[in-house]
Amino acid sequence: MTTNPADHVVIVTGATSGFGRATAQKFAKAGAHVVVAGRREDRLAELKDEFGDLVHVVPLDVRDNAAVAVAFTDLPPPFNAPTVLVNNAGLALGLETADKADLEEWTRMIDTNVTGLATVTHAVLPGMVDRGHGHIINLGSVAGTYPYPGGNVYGATKAFVHQFSLNLRADLVDKNIRVTSVEPGAAETEFSEVRFGNDKAKAAAFYEGFGALSSDDVAEVIFFAATLPESVNINVLELMPTAQAFAGYSVHRDSSADRSR
Repeated sequence: MTTNPADHVVIVTGATSGFGRATAQKFAKAGAHVVVAGRREDRLAELKDEFGDLVHVVPLDVRDNAAVAVAFTDLPPPFNAPTVLVNNAGLALGLETADKADLEEWTRMIDTNVTGLATVTHAVLPGMVDRGHGHIINLGSVAGTYPYPGGNVYGATKAFVHQFSLNLRADLVDKNIRVTSVEPGAAETEFSEVRFGNDKAKAAAFYEGFGALSSDDVAEVIFFAATLPESVNINVLELMPTAQAFAGYSVHRDSSADRSR
C-alpha cells in the first residue's frame, strides 16, 4: 500500500512560487507537516497563514552555505524528523549563446542549482540515514537531457541534478533511502519571468499557443512518487506537455563554405 501522506514531514526548498509552492500546498492539504524554505518571507508567511500548525517557515537562500548548514538542525518537533526532501530551489537566467552570456548569471545558476542543492542534501541526508528511511526528490529538467540554443549552463546544472540523483541511489541502496529526479518540460510558472529579467510579456509569449505544464501538474507527480510504497523507488521521472517533444539535431548550412575540405 502507499505511504500515508499525513505521516510525512516534508522539506521543500524554493517554496515561495511555482513547483515548490504547489508541492508544499499539496502535501499540507493531505495532512503532512511541511517545512517551507525560501528567500521571500512574505510568500512563506502566506503558506503559514493558509495551513497553520502544519507549516514551519525557514527563510533561506540555498546559496548561503553557512545558513543551510544550520537551517535544518534546530527544527522543532514534529518538523525535526523529515521523511521527504524536495530540492526545488533553482532558476534559469538568460538565453544568450555561450559566447555572449553573462558570467554572473552562469555563477548564480551554478551556486543555486548545483551547490545549493548539494549543500541542502548534505545537511538533511544524515538524519534520514540515522532514522532508517527517507526520500530525496530533486527537481531536474528535460534541459539536462536535451540541449537547446541558450541552454548552456542551465542545462548543464540540470544534467548534474540527474547524475547526482543516480549516484545518491548507488550510495544509499542499503540505507532505505529513496532518491528521485523529477524532470519537467515546459511549465507555465514564474520561471520564464526570472529567465527574461521579469519581462512578463516576453515570458507570456513563450507559452502562447500550447498547453504547458502547470505547477500543480508537477506537484502531483512529486506527491505520487513520495507516496508510493517504501519498497518502490522511481529513479527518474520525465514529463512534458503533450504538445512538446525533444528537438532534433540542428545543422548550420553555409552556402559559401568550401566543401572540398
